Amino acid sequence: MNAPLIPQIQNLSSQDSNIPETRGLNLFDVDAHAAPMLEAYISKPLFDHVLPHFQELGRLAGGELDEHAFVADVNPPTLSVRARTGNDQAVINKHPAYVELEKAAYSRFGLAAMSHVGGALGWKETLPPAVKYSLSHLFVQAEFGLCCPVSMTDSLARTLRKYGDPQLVEQVLPQVASMDFDELRQGAMFMTEQAAGSDVSATETLAREEGDGRWRLYGDKWFCSNPDAGFAMVLARSESAEGLAGVSLFLLPRDLPDGSHNHYRILRLKDKLGTRSMASGEIRLEGAYAWLVGERGRGFQHMADMINNSRLSNGMRAAGLMRRGLTESQHVARNRRAFGKKLIDMPLMQRQLAKILMRAEQGRSIMMQTAQALQNADAGDKNAARLLRILTPLIKFRACRDARQATGDAMEVRGGCGYIEEWVEARLVRDAHLGSIWEGTSNIVALDVMRAIARNGCLQPLRAHVDFLLENGAACPAELADLQVECIDKAFRFAEETASVRDAPATRQAATALYNAVTLAALRWEAAQHEGLRSRNQIADLVLLHRLAPQDPCLPGKHEVDLPALLEAAWN
Repeated sequence: MNAPLIPQIQNLSSQDSNIPETRGLNLFDVDAHAAPMLEAYISKPLFDHVLPHFQELGRLAGGELDEHAFVADVNPPTLSVRARTGNDQAVINKHPAYVELEKAAYSRFGLAAMSHVGGALGWKETLPPAVKYSLSHLFVQAEFGLCCPVSMTDSLARTLRKYGDPQLVEQVLPQVASMDFDELRQGAMFMTEQAAGSDVSATETLAREEGDGRWRLYGDKWFCSNPDAGFAMVLARSESAEGLAGVSLFLLPRDLPDGSHNHYRILRLKDKLGTRSMASGEIRLEGAYAWLVGERGRGFQHMADMINNSRLSNGMRAAGLMRRGLTESQHVARNRRAFGKKLIDMPLMQRQLAKILMRAEQGRSIMMQTAQALQNADAGDKNAARLLRILTPLIKFRACRDARQATGDAMEVRGGCGYIEEWVEARLVRDAHLGSIWEGTSNIVALDVMRAIARNGCLQPLRAHVDFLLENGAACPAELADLQVECIDKAFRFAEETASVRDAPATRQAATALYNAVTLAALRWEAAQHEGLRSRNQIADLVLLHRLAPQDPCLPGKHEVDLPALLEAAWN
């Protein structure tokens, strides 16, 4: 492989430069809310066990993994379509830095396996979603692109376990849930076609039955991330019925039993704005062998489980990007001087940092709430299942959009250097735009929030959950109490009215209001769970004042949070 195209960034002390350097920070330890948040959502014995692993990943994410991510971003994968003998041979060449990131994610920390097999992080049983998403939230602060294949591998295993034939599950699950890197077969999903982006009912790829439970697939898939994965979930038209009723779900192996490559080709790789470290390509299925997963004609319903799991992962990744942007911004503001004082002491900078903090912590709170709902839903709690149904599109919609704003603001805090690719902020901004597109654009996912209300009756359990969080959370300041009641009532009323109108123009506005109401309540609840999370109550005040309450753009706010104290509490 070629040597890295860029030199290693050298750490600079404050005596060497006025440009603050973050390389070498432990990204877990400098995050004042990381450990208390984890402790608030999992049992004490489990917290004590996993804490050293989080601290180790924090050290690696701020150092070695960050360096690998930087190198992999400027050395994207390449496609070789033929062997030197002239035989067709679609091989994706990955930079060694990216492979090291893969080994850390899949093997060292078991991010794709821990929900399916015991043993990850030395814990005998499978680990709960709160641990997986918190650990992934930390990993993504170093490397975003790889977390897409990790999520798809995890989600493929989940969907296969849920809908696959038991013999197929027995054969495939050990391969996709392996923590032995040499044994691992990564996962992917090949869904998008030129004529069928978000409109899955327009799928044209054909599936023809061969007998013995095997099928052959024919057609082109337009956007396939991790295209050389060991297994991929594929949607194809198996029935004569039109629309979604004719689409089934299939498991496509990369290799056939005799060791030869299955009958499909990677035509080319995409040149993407972000996630450049990870390969995305176009696939042509030329009679590729595949197994049916679940019922014929119910492919989209089965695939929806995988898509929703990926949507939650997308929201988690957005929260992680915002957290990394906040860490960078706070470090810069504390260590850079201008006009005779530190940036952190300037009122406008304090407001900018507080806005980044607010969005980042809203994202983390709803991530943890959704993870808890996922765990309870998988245990058979029907009420939690309805919560999960609406929380998942909420985090995918709003956290992913917030990440674009928060990472852009973080770039601005570093100034001109933030616009230069040798600093992390430029990559954060590029990667942040992915979340609002993949697994459903903002419009598609906001509409799904309304469907969860109109078709699945999710608004009432969500309101009950918000009320529970507020009743068991830290008290709202007395001067804001009436405003909070008014704003939350309005948010739920507005969402109910909007959901009653098909494709309502106010859909995104209503979904945003719900997101802010839910995260406000979660922040207040968290503030009451742990002494180290008390400042989250002030973050909830920010959400109320700046995201829920009506504002006159020509008047200053009537109530302001003590920003210096809040920023100090969020750092130490």
